[in-house]
Amino acid sequence: MKILLVGCGKMGGALLTQWMRATSHTYTIIDPFLEAPVEGARLFKDINALGDEKFDLLIVAIKPQMIDEILPAYQSVLSETGAVASIAAGCSVKRLQLALPGFPVVRIMPNLPSAIGAGVAGLYASADATDHHKDTVEDLMQAAGTAVWVDDEDQIDRVTAVAGSGPGYVFEIARAYIEAAKDLGFSEDQARDLVLGTLDGTVRMILETGEPPETLRNSVTSKNGTTEAGLKALNGEGKLSDLLKATTEAAYKRAIELR
Repeated sequence: MKILLVGCGKMGGALLTQWMRATSHTYTIIDPFLEAPVEGARLFKDINALGDEKFDLLIVAIKPQMIDEILPAYQSVLSETGAVASIAAGCSVKRLQLALPGFPVVRIMPNLPSAIGAGVAGLYASADATDHHKDTVEDLMQAAGTAVWVDDEDQIDRVTAVAGSGPGYVFEIARAYIEAAKDLGFSEDQARDLVLGTLDGTVRMILETGEPPETLRNSVTSKNGTTEAGLKALNGEGKLSDLLKATTEAAYKRAIELR
C-alpha cells in the first residue's frame, strides 16, 4: 500500500517510525519544513513533486488550523478507492470531507508514547469507510501501541482530552513530584530515580494485578500513617479529583472549539 503523509511533525514522525518498523507499506512525506530525510521514506517539499502519482491512504499530520488552506490541493493524489486518516486533534470528519470531498475519513487520536510503541489511540470512521480502510488504519495504530474504536465522533474528542493530551498531564505531575523530592533534600538524579521508579512500578502493579487503584491505595495506607497524611494533603476534600476533572474538561472544550 502507498501511504502519503501530509506533514511530519513530532507526532507524525513518532508514528512513522513505528509504522516503518512493523509494516511493509511504502511511505512518502510532503513537508516543506522537515530538513532531515527520514530513512526508508521519500521526502518532498511540495505536492508538485508527486506529478500524477496516486496513493491509497493520505495521512493528515498538519495542525488543525492549516486544514482548510492546505488539504484541498491533495484531492487529485488519492486513488479512487483511497481514504483519508487524520491525526489533527479536534478536526471533524465533516471539515476533512469538505476539504477532500468524496473520500472516507478515519480520525485517529494518538498520544506521544506511540514513539516507543506504547501509545494509546482512539479511532473513529465515517460511515462510508470500508472494513478494508478501517483494518488498515487499525493495523497501523496497533503497530504503535493500542487502538480503541469509539462509537461516535464526540467520543474521539473525549479521547483527546484523556489519552491524547494525557501524557502532558503525566509529564507535568512527574516534574512536580521530582521537584518536591528535591525540596526534601535529594539530588536531581536521586529524585528522578525515586519518583520515576515509583511511578513505573505503581502503574505496572495496577496493570499486572488487575486490582482497582482504590483497592491498591487502601492496601498501602495505614491508619494515621505517613501515606494517609500525604493523601490528605494530596486529595483532601477531593482537591486532586476536582483538578483532574477540570483538566480533562478544559482539553475537551478546546477539542470542540477546533472542530
